[in-house]
Formats: sequence, C-alpha cells, structure tokens
Amino acid sequence: MRKIMLMLSTLLAVMFTTVLTTPPAGAEAAPPPRLGACATGELCFWAKADFQGARQTRELSGTEIGSCVPLAPGTTAQSLANRTGRNVTTYQSVECEETGEFETYPGKGTWVPGSPYRVRAFKLWER
Repeated sequence: MRKIMLMLSTLLAVMFTTVLTTPPAGAEAAPPPRLGACATGELCFWAKADFQGARQTRELSGTEIGSCVPLAPGTTAQSLANRTGRNVTTYQSVECEETGEFETYPGKGTWVPGSPYRVRAFKLWER
C-alpha cells in the first residue's frame, strides 16, 4: 500500500509540473529585440529609445579622434549603435564636460537601446 501511495504521489507531482510548465497552444516566444540599422563603420544615434525617431550617423573619415563632437544643434539622442571599431564616449554635456553624465561603449557592434541620459555629444578614441 505504501508503495502504491508513493507511486501515485510521484505521478501526480509529475503531471502537475507538466501542466504548469507547458505553454498554452499557440503561444510563441517573444521575438528578439530589433536592433537599429547602422552600417559597419558608422556611429548612429536615434532621437528616441529603442532605435526610434530621427537618426544621425557619423563615420570615422569625418570625425577627429579624441575631439568633442556635438550632435546636430538642438538635437539629443536616447539610443545609439557603435560600429566604428573604436570606443566611443557619449556625454550629457554638449561640451563633453565630465561634470555631467558620460559613458564609454566599445566599438565593432554595440547597440544601446536606452541611454540613461540624453546624449548631446561624443568622442571617438584611438584603439
């Protein structure tokens, strides 16, 4: 009798676990997050989080390494992609002052869907 009760309780536990962990029919996994379109060699900024809104792009050929580069006048960015192959530091300050927020992101494929502050300027660094 004890063996039968143990087998029955084990069977019920397995059935209960299966019911709880089986997704409902037709349920699908959430799609992966969409990355913003940004070509190799570009540094891309979007006005809104999740790569939405107006996009600005910069390339190494038109950007002096180590200098403060403000975004277009009157604009800010809330998401970015760094595909330059170099580290980039983004700044809350339009003058790249370190008294405001700033963060450095590695090159070769970093997508940031939501900056913790409004980006107003950036610096690209030597390797």
